[in-house]
Amino acid sequence: MNNHEERLVKPEILALVLRNMLGKTIIRADYRLKELQGGTVGDVRLVTGVVETSDGENLPYKVVWKTQKKFERYGDPDSWRREYDLYASDFKKVFFDSFRCPECYHAEINDDEIQLWMEYIDGVSGLQLTSEMQERIAEELGRFQGRLYAERPDVVHNLSNLSKVEFTKNGYMRYRSWNVLHDYIRSDDCDIPKHLCSMLIDMDHHADEIFGRIEKLPIVLCHRDFWVANLFYTDRTIVLIDWDTAGWGYMGEDIASLIADEADVRHMLENYQTCIPAYYRGFSEYADVFPITDHCIYELILAMFGYRLVERYQFAESPEDKSMHLNALQKIHEIGNM
Repeated sequence: MNNHEERLVKPEILALVLRNMLGKTIIRADYRLKELQGGTVGDVRLVTGVVETSDGENLPYKVVWKTQKKFERYGDPDSWRREYDLYASDFKKVFFDSFRCPECYHAEINDDEIQLWMEYIDGVSGLQLTSEMQERIAEELGRFQGRLYAERPDVVHNLSNLSKVEFTKNGYMRYRSWNVLHDYIRSDDCDIPKHLCSMLIDMDHHADEIFGRIEKLPIVLCHRDFWVANLFYTDRTIVLIDWDTAGWGYMGEDIASLIADEADVRHMLENYQTCIPAYYRGFSEYADVFPITDHCIYELILAMFGYRLVERYQFAESPEDKSMHLNALQKIHEIGNM
């Protein structure tokens, strides 16, 4: 442990976190830090060690410490502090045992920074999630959103810091107006296959009609970063991390992310065919909004990830990355032809 790390962890805060976590009085605790995720606006570390309690026990522990500095996301200026606001509320009461967020043992905000001390989740995540697990995740998401849609609990509707319904549309419009991408797929120099460029250009031409259809869907509480790296599957329980983009959106936005956001391209078509029925199956346990003959998942995928994949392709640093992003665009095209 170096001096920089020693200054990071305040003993009194660690004792408070462990007391809340274990429900015991803390005598002393050692710790070690391991970076889980780094960046310019966020720092996530795993804190491990052994704690001595007042009843003479020496217990190992793991806890996640997340520090988030203030930054401004386009169209969503208060997203940097959203997780603090959610954990400071009674938000966790809306979850199921089978679908939830991590426990938060301590949260604080100081001017332009939040700090969260949260439960460490040890489960299957990322590209290790099987198609069967993702189908189960889709069904549990449907149950969660369906219950909130039907019951409309005050704890959710009283939250003041949620992203807006227009978030996805505004994101698409911003990408579409970026000439670097807009002009690229229309240029003779573009080496993306023409049928994939045409898919995006057709989306642009019919955007008003497409969003008119999307805007007829039920408005639900969305996570809005519902990709495999934020999902943990353990003992039939799904734990969903990183709620800083959460807000009101249209039914199906999160399923579009599950299917297409840096997912396993090999199983994208399969997941499209299995996750959507599973999602509706879960939703219908609580809310009768059917029949919805036009669920618009393909259109949501295209709006949310079409130009984003072009950006990743255009600026990819290796042929392998270029191929991966191109394959994802091809799978989206195949979904559109199903």
